[in-house]
Amino acid sequence: MTTFRFTQVDVFTGTALRGNPLAVVHGADGWTDERMQDFARWTNLSETTFLMAPTSAEADYRVRIFTPGGELPFAGHPTLGSCHAWLEEGGQPKVAGRVVQQCAYGRVPIRLDGERAAFAAPPSTRKAVDAEMLSKVCAALGLAPAQVQAALWLNNGPDWLALRLADADTVLAIEPDHAALKSLAKVGVVGPHAAGGECRFEVRAFAAPVGIPEDPVTGSLNASLAQWLIGEGIAPPRYVAAQGTRMQRAGRVHIERDGDTVWVGGNSVSVIRGELRL
Repeated sequence: MTTFRFTQVDVFTGTALRGNPLAVVHGADGWTDERMQDFARWTNLSETTFLMAPTSAEADYRVRIFTPGGELPFAGHPTLGSCHAWLEEGGQPKVAGRVVQQCAYGRVPIRLDGERAAFAAPPSTRKAVDAEMLSKVCAALGLAPAQVQAALWLNNGPDWLALRLADADTVLAIEPDHAALKSLAKVGVVGPHAAGGECRFEVRAFAAPVGIPEDPVTGSLNASLAQWLIGEGIAPPRYVAAQGTRMQRAGRVHIERDGDTVWVGGNSVSVIRGELRL
């Protein structure tokens, strides 16, 4: 039996139990793919990460990211949560105020600003959604196609079928058929809140194909949505998105475009720290 340091972090919140939990295993360099997948399946969280020594000279640490259903090349809440756990365990970045994460997608810069961290959103690709797929997804969400103002495939590692709806109330009213979505796509929906409130948009993420019916707060989806919405002039260069409301969470995703880079930020809090024995 071997002992490993373990942290369970709540991400995109400053209040424990209100964000998206992440399991983090420290010093997992000797773990096999099969063990990582088994452990991620056992935690049954949307993502579990495994921290290792970097193989890139520019990186501060290396991470592998697993869902209950498979490995991801990149994901947002695991990026911020892993960085938080690494720093809390005594990690020292090569450059003050800046952490570089190495993952399967490549190197991801993370900037530190007090208790909040933000990652530089990787470039995302966009492509059209064919009418047949859109019709099936709308049916699975209980939406009429006319309620969808725009739809695109967005990919920055994870692939999301993104739907833009008229307002946040329509987003929150969705009652998805997760069994139907499982054979279709990971789906993200976004709609604007009324002006003057704390949050500009409401976001929901349905990821049944990877074993997650609804993800509480999703950094990769919010990153691609921000690049799309800001690029189209629909969103301002700086805003806050809410996610997790229907799940009794209060996730807050802070978006800021600086030049050509979109930064996706949030707070993280450690809820469990201890030892893992396997």
